Amino acid sequence: MLRFELSGHVLVTGSPGDAKDANWGRSMASTPNLRAAVAALIADYRAGEIPTLDSVHVDRWVSQFPSAVREPILLELLHVFGRTYFTRANVQTFIDSIVLNANFVGPNPGQFWQGVKVLNLQTAGNSQRDMIALLAESLQRQCGLALTSCGVTPHTYLYLDDVLFSGGRIRSDLVNWVTGIAPAKAKLAVLIIGSHTLGQWYSGNKIVEAAKAAGKTIDLSWWRAVAFEDRKSEINNSDVLRPVAVPADPATQAYVASLGGAPLIRAVGGKSPLGIFSGEAGRHLLEQEFLAAGVRVRGVCPYFDKYMRPLGRMMFESLGFGSTIVTYRNCPNNAPLVFWADHPWYPLFPRKPN
Repeated sequence: MLRFELSGHVLVTGSPGDAKDANWGRSMASTPNLRAAVAALIADYRAGEIPTLDSVHVDRWVSQFPSAVREPILLELLHVFGRTYFTRANVQTFIDSIVLNANFVGPNPGQFWQGVKVLNLQTAGNSQRDMIALLAESLQRQCGLALTSCGVTPHTYLYLDDVLFSGGRIRSDLVNWVTGIAPAKAKLAVLIIGSHTLGQWYSGNKIVEAAKAAGKTIDLSWWRAVAFEDRKSEINNSDVLRPVAVPADPATQAYVASLGGAPLIRAVGGKSPLGIFSGEAGRHLLEQEFLAAGVRVRGVCPYFDKYMRPLGRMMFESLGFGSTIVTYRNCPNNAPLVFWADHPWYPLFPRKPN
């Protein structure tokens, strides 16, 4: 289920995968055409920008893996994407819920939103602009308010974005804001579809530290549809790809040796708190196949820098970030390379770079 949270307050509404019930991934697993099932689940990806992702597209992508693992990969992805693929409808439901959420806006939504200044700080990419557009439409529809008329005398500043991974962009934007044009005292709310626990913790600390150094007081709170566990201390019970062993193929072994230190390895038997994976077998399959294939992708894609790890972009020397989150508007580079890397690899999610 999608869970809307802020400082301990929880509102439950809907579920990922176009509001399908918790057993959707399990029931779809019985379909005779896994390629069509996966295509249906991700059908609104970059809708209107690229051709609809159909079963032929999914087949072309999965055919890059050994034949014996193609069906099992698709079967597990049906379960995973039922929890980590965010459709436009999912995101609109989240925004609509926040607009009227009494825990956030109090008893009078219209009065509250009139005092909210929405920050437009991003200089790269369109995620913030797109999220602001969804908020503006929701405010007009539910409260009869034009976003442009809000925040003249702000009591709250709102930073809106899609998903926080390492938090680098949000952190940079808000550190610059608090040390620059932010008032001496401000209430700042960050509204995101999803966040990873480590990135949110680190980013929050850095934003508050920057404010203190600038002699300002920032009351920072986070709103998100769902929080994904990725802390090192919780590696055995995480919501991201963390292999239990390094595949034995020479290329992957050579990549790991080049890191200069042993990679983080989880123990067998832990569980994703959000139930992202169907079980240990399915999770292990994705981790092993995506890691080995990601190493191959790095070898054939000539323009990747060293931070493009097999399981997704990450600054620290590692196997990669390992997120399986994809939204209707784009695939993050923190996801495994096999999801989005392009020519000569064929991507499942053709990615739009910032």
